[in-house]
Amino acid sequence: MIEVVGVRFSSKGRMYYFHKNDLFLKKDMEVIVETERGLQLGYVYILKEIEENKLISPLKKVIRVATINDKKIFQKNLLDSKNALVKARDLVKKLDLKMNILDASFTIDKKQLLFNFTADDRIDFRELAKKLAAIYKTRIELRQIGIRDKAREIGGIGPCGRFLCCNSFLTDINSVTINMAKNQMLALNPTKINGVCGRLLCCLAYEDETYTNLKKGMPNIGEIYKYNNQDYKVIEVDVLKRKIKIENDEHQQEEIFYNGNFK
Repeated sequence: MIEVVGVRFSSKGRMYYFHKNDLFLKKDMEVIVETERGLQLGYVYILKEIEENKLISPLKKVIRVATINDKKIFQKNLLDSKNALVKARDLVKKLDLKMNILDASFTIDKKQLLFNFTADDRIDFRELAKKLAAIYKTRIELRQIGIRDKAREIGGIGPCGRFLCCNSFLTDINSVTINMAKNQMLALNPTKINGVCGRLLCCLAYEDETYTNLKKGMPNIGEIYKYNNQDYKVIEVDVLKRKIKIENDEHQQEEIFYNGNFK
């Protein structure tokens, strides 16, 4: 077993795992971690142990608990990042680029400045990157993100009337497939099964396993069910109530509890 730390870089951001590195850590503690983009300040979200053979790749380390100086630098970087965001948006307009820059962030050591943006098509942003590098004298990274990531960053209210899951508690956005909607026998109406981002609702994944388990042994629509010594065709299935609706050759219908007598 190996001790790992789940770290977030913003209150609504994705969680990343790091090696605990024998440090005394607790939830909500600010730490400096090693990332592919350099040193960053993050927040401890979770502490746990996992089996080392389940690691997909070697974990980078928590370098240290954030010092007072680290926190001061971080706060200054936040202000500089806001100014960089304004400057980048001005340059986008001047260069007439069809892109929307959502945010900007410096690494704690200011060796890299990252911008997230959305765009309908691929964007040639080389000239923009050159101008930004000339201004800020650091490595510039422009990363195009998807519409689901945009919803996570901006937030909003879902069709359920609650704050978006991706913007409130989801630490990872997993894939959601149309088969999950079919598994729950939902009408494949985009206005009903899509979220505000225009993609399939994340909550379709929440009950998928439950529906899969409940449907085990249940007949499918169109199959034959023996009832009162007659053959009926299954025309509806309600897995939550454990009920099925059946119809015989004379078009007589019955709604009954499923008892497993399936032919």
